[in-house]
Amino acid sequence: MSLDAARAELALAVLYLNKAEARDKICRAIQYGSKFLSNGEPGTAQNVDKSTSLARKVFRLFKFINDLHGLISPPAPGTPLPLILLGKSKNALLSTFLFLDQIVWLGRTGIYKNKERHELIGRISLFCWMGSSICTTLVEIGELGRLSASMKKLEKELKNTDKYKNEQYWSKLQKSNERSLALIKAGMDIVVAVGLLQLAPKKVTPRVTGAFGFVTSLISCYQLLPAPAKAKTS
Repeated sequence: MSLDAARAELALAVLYLNKAEARDKICRAIQYGSKFLSNGEPGTAQNVDKSTSLARKVFRLFKFINDLHGLISPPAPGTPLPLILLGKSKNALLSTFLFLDQIVWLGRTGIYKNKERHELIGRISLFCWMGSSICTTLVEIGELGRLSASMKKLEKELKNTDKYKNEQYWSKLQKSNERSLALIKAGMDIVVAVGLLQLAPKKVTPRVTGAFGFVTSLISCYQLLPAPAKAKTS
């Protein structure tokens, strides 16, 4: 049985590492962990930060198509208009960031020779990413509010029963936890963007940027873990 369990665990690890997104987030953790250690000072840690940052851009080639698809896809039924607009804005900004990031990669590799324009495009792309993180934060706050209201309504209906045994309530609770984690991640990513753009260099130092980026990378890695299999009921 122990060998079967080991095989199952390895199969899950293979499934996880086969995702390009998972490998990208692991590299992101290495990148920001190195940024935290280097604190912007030259040395081995800063070299790891820069080389990993460049390597990650390859994982993101043509990834802008994902959010472009999200932009033109119909919203979930019953979603309020402000949340739809914020969600579409997030898709548009993230898609623009990922598209411009490809030009940044061309500049870093020496294929695109105009250094001034390449640096300007790099800053614009980071502002787009910061904007998408702000939109995500607002969307998650709005969705958490909606979930909270529906859970309170369900609690009244389940007054004389154990609400945690109700499948609908349990599902909403799990969604609420997932959205709370996504909200924390998006909020912390705003700080990372501020650090990368050096908008508040005295407060958001390379070490602070690295710490926040490392934590959000770990959250992303956790979010990409395969969902646990539901236990079979006899």
